Amino acid sequence: MGFGFKMENENSVIYGLEFQARALAPLLAETEKLKFIIGTQSLKQSNNQIHLVEFNEDDSTIKPQLFHHMQGEIWKITSSPVDVSKVAVCYNSVIDGTTCAMKTHILKLPDKYDSNVIENLEIANKFDIPSTDVKTTEFHPINDSKAASVTDNRIMIWDISDINSKCISEIQLDTKSNLKFSMGKWNPHQNCNQFSALTETHLKTYDVRTGEIAWNIDSSHGIFLRDIDYNLNKQYHIATCGDDSFVKIWDYRQISQPIFSRSDHTHWVWSIRFNPFHDQLILTASTDGRVLLSSAASVSSENVIEACLSEDSNELEAKQILSDGPLQWCDHEDSVYCAEWSPAEPWIFASLSHDGRLLLTRVKKSLKYQIML
Repeated sequence: MGFGFKMENENSVIYGLEFQARALAPLLAETEKLKFIIGTQSLKQSNNQIHLVEFNEDDSTIKPQLFHHMQGEIWKITSSPVDVSKVAVCYNSVIDGTTCAMKTHILKLPDKYDSNVIENLEIANKFDIPSTDVKTTEFHPINDSKAASVTDNRIMIWDISDINSKCISEIQLDTKSNLKFSMGKWNPHQNCNQFSALTETHLKTYDVRTGEIAWNIDSSHGIFLRDIDYNLNKQYHIATCGDDSFVKIWDYRQISQPIFSRSDHTHWVWSIRFNPFHDQLILTASTDGRVLLSSAASVSSENVIEACLSEDSNELEAKQILSDGPLQWCDHEDSVYCAEWSPAEPWIFASLSHDGRLLLTRVKKSLKYQIML
C-alpha cells in the first residue's frame, strides 16, 4: 500500500510507497488528468505492485490505485503515447527458485477500478525473447501496433496487434566488441523510422527499415551513458546524461562536440527530460539525491530573435528568456533514478527516489511567469 501524502512546501506533494522503487512513467496518452505510474522493487517477488497515481492540482491531493505485479520486481516502466490503457514493464523474475531473468510484457489498465480492491492487471501482450536480460520495451511514437524491446545485444521490433507479439525485425549489436545495450528510445522525428540505443559511452541510432546505423555519437560521455531524450520542438537536438555527472545537448548533424554541456550534479545522472512544451526547461535526476530543473535557453526553440522596438533603435535584439543553468531543485533522501514531466500540465513534474518516495512538484510561479511573459 502507499502510506499517504502531505505537503512538503508550496511547490511539492509527497506520496510514499511501502517498497523500494525505481520505475516511473507519465501516462503519455493522458492529456487531461495528471497521471503517473510506478513499479515497485520488493525482493519478495509476489509483493510487487504497480501504483497508478492521479494528482489533483486544485487541492494538492493524490488519488492512488494499486495493482498486483506478482511476476517480479519492476526495473523499467513505459507508457503508450497512443493508447492510455497500455503500459510496458520490464521485470526481474525468479525461475526454478534459483535463476533470475529480466522479462517484459505489456499490461492493460482497466477503464474502471475500485480503489478499495487491489487487482491483477490483464496482460495485453506477451513477448518471446531469447535473452534473459531485457532492458526496456518502448512503444512506437505514433503506431499503436508497434513496439521495440532492447536486450543485452539486440533491438527487436514487434507487431503488438495480437496478444502473442510477433517479431518483425531485429538489429544485432556487433558482438566482436563485447559491448552491450543498456537502454533505447524511438526518435519521434524522421517519420519515426529511427531507434537509438545506448552502449557504454556510445549512442547508436539505427534506421529500423534497414537495420543500418543512421548516425551515432561515440564517446558522448567520459563514462557510462545513462539516458537520452529527444527535443520534440527541434528535430536534430538530443539530450544525454551519464556517470560523469554531465548533462549535454547535441545537434546530431554535427557531433564533434555538444552544443550545451553542464555538470551541476555531484554524482551519476540517470535521467534527462526536455519539457515537451517549453524545451528550454530540462529535468535531470541523479544518485546525488537531487532533481534539478535547469535552463538550456541558449539552444532552445524559444531562444528567438525578436524585433524590440524602442525610442532609440529599430534594431533586432536577441531575446533569451532565461540564463542557462539550474533554476529549481528537489532534495530526496535517497538516489533518484527517474524524473518525468506531466503531459497534461507543462508546469508539473514527478520524481521518484529509491526509498519509494514520489515527489510531485510545481515549477515556481516566478519562473513560469518569466517564460510565459
